[in-house]
Amino acid sequence: MKELSELIFSEEVRYTEDHEWVTTSGATLKVGISDYAQDQLGDIVFVEMPEAGATFAKGDQFGTLESVKAVSELYLPIGGEIVAVNEALGDAPELINQDSYSNWIVEIKPADSSELDQLLTADAYRTLLKG
Repeated sequence: MKELSELIFSEEVRYTEDHEWVTTSGATLKVGISDYAQDQLGDIVFVEMPEAGATFAKGDQFGTLESVKAVSELYLPIGGEIVAVNEALGDAPELINQDSYSNWIVEIKPADSSELDQLLTADAYRTLLKG
């Protein structure tokens, strides 16, 4: 595993304490996992994603990541409707290990965009990881 100083913290996204990130993409939001999360999991071998059209509340489990080390649940940082899933991850889940910020997992139409204000900045997330 990498040292904290070796991890990438994108300033372009907001983070959750569960290690997901969110970025705005027009009227929708893309959700993925942080560099810290992919590093902790190790080699990701499977991504379970919901169907487009499914709706979830903030904090609901929407999928799982399976790695050589463990299975980890994914929690939606903001409530809303899944409008797209990253189909490329079905054939190549290791893309998350290669670049966790370019390889989003789901795209959502938020039910309440103000929930974005409750997420962590890169500095706050880095501080959380320092403990």
